[in-house]
Amino acid sequence: MVSILVALLCCLIGMALGFIGRWIYAKSQLTSAEQNAERLTKEAVIKAETQGRELLLETRDKLLKEQQQMEREARERRSELQKYERRLQQKEENLERKQQEIENDLKQLSDRNGALVQKERSVQEKENSLIQELEKIAGMSQEEAKNAIIEQMQQKAHHDGQVYINKIEAEARLSADKIARDIIVESIQRLATEVSSEVTTDSVSLPSDEMKGRIIGREGRNIRTLETLTGVDIIIDDTPEAVVISCFDPVRKEIARVALERLVQDGRIHPARIEEMVNKVSKEIGRIIVDEGEKVVFDLGLANMSPELIRALGRLHFRTSYGQNVLLHSKEVAILAGMIASEVGADPELAKRAGLLHDLGKGAETESEANHAELGAELCKRLGEDSKVVNAVHAHHQDVEPETIEAIIVQIADAISAARPGARRESIDNYIKRLESLEGIAKSFDGVDSAFAVQAGRELRILVNNSTVSDDGAKDIAKNIAERIEAELRYPGKIKVTIIRETRIVEYAR
Repeated sequence: MVSILVALLCCLIGMALGFIGRWIYAKSQLTSAEQNAERLTKEAVIKAETQGRELLLETRDKLLKEQQQMEREARERRSELQKYERRLQQKEENLERKQQEIENDLKQLSDRNGALVQKERSVQEKENSLIQELEKIAGMSQEEAKNAIIEQMQQKAHHDGQVYINKIEAEARLSADKIARDIIVESIQRLATEVSSEVTTDSVSLPSDEMKGRIIGREGRNIRTLETLTGVDIIIDDTPEAVVISCFDPVRKEIARVALERLVQDGRIHPARIEEMVNKVSKEIGRIIVDEGEKVVFDLGLANMSPELIRALGRLHFRTSYGQNVLLHSKEVAILAGMIASEVGADPELAKRAGLLHDLGKGAETESEANHAELGAELCKRLGEDSKVVNAVHAHHQDVEPETIEAIIVQIADAISAARPGARRESIDNYIKRLESLEGIAKSFDGVDSAFAVQAGRELRILVNNSTVSDDGAKDIAKNIAERIEAELRYPGKIKVTIIRETRIVEYAR
């Protein structure tokens, strides 16, 4: 019995000791878990704070970049607005100045008209009184005195005319060789043709229509950057896989075309890349311009040509007229002019130089509204070319009178180069329609008897009725016809309107 009690007591003691051990072990495990949980919590807090700071910095950088971009766009818009404001202000000032000048001219004309009326009355009264006094003194009527004076003038004119004819014949015998050359040249000069027009657009092929969106860019930044840097207009329409480049300056158009083609091939189209590509292509085109100018000068054997003239010649390499390259046309004119000058005894080197430079104004970098003959003459004069060369360049489309035989030869060579078969693409139908339109506009005015388009449409000669149109009326008709031509027709160069009003008296000797 005692042993059973001892055994039970031992079991109870063992159970108590086991419970106490498990309790101590569980408590130690709980303390370790709490420590791990506290450590993980601290690490999570530290990591969260680090990520929060990084996210804050990243957000701040994005906001800063967007703010800078918005500031750049705002500056660009302010710059454009300032440019528009300056242009409007200049136009307003020009309009005010012109209006003031017109008012002053009208006032002066009114004053002059009043003075002229008074003078005409005074002159008429004096003329009547003088006629009466002369009739009394001479003892004959006004009609009798007029017939006597006419008879004396006829006799004197006949004598003076015979003397003048004899003088001309003597001078002709002394300068027969020069006169013969002039006659030959003036006969060939009738082959003159019109001024050619300029091709102002070009197209760039695209691999797909999706490229159009990349060319335009976000809010139009890419296309605006390309247009600003090159000075061209880029037209993106419904034409599949193509964009159109439009510009009156062929060099800028070529720079824009090459740059856009390379950007499309490269695929990286953004403002910085566009600026880099445009600068690179501009340098390449500049080298090509100089090389082409130097090449044509070397081929013709011309010396002492200034670098600016060579550069202006090189720009002609990118200009075409009716499909004819202007630089090759100028070279051809120079060769023809040299050959003709050698045949007629003129200066072949002078003719060749003037022939090469005759279309130089088409390559001049200027915004002047003058035609290319005037621009070329001004450029040649400024760069020290001979006055004969300057005159030949200015006169090759008959804007001024030619002063030398070489100037006329340049006109002939220019006409031959433009008129030879296959040189230009203008159809005869368009040419005839333009001449018919010119004559039709002139004939639509009252008082016009006939009209003739001459010099390949560069001049319109009009005969008016002498009995119904006065001198002042002829001036008004010429002005109105010129305005109608400017408003209704498209044509290259200038059109000269010449009004002819004459009195014809015909007598027959029976």
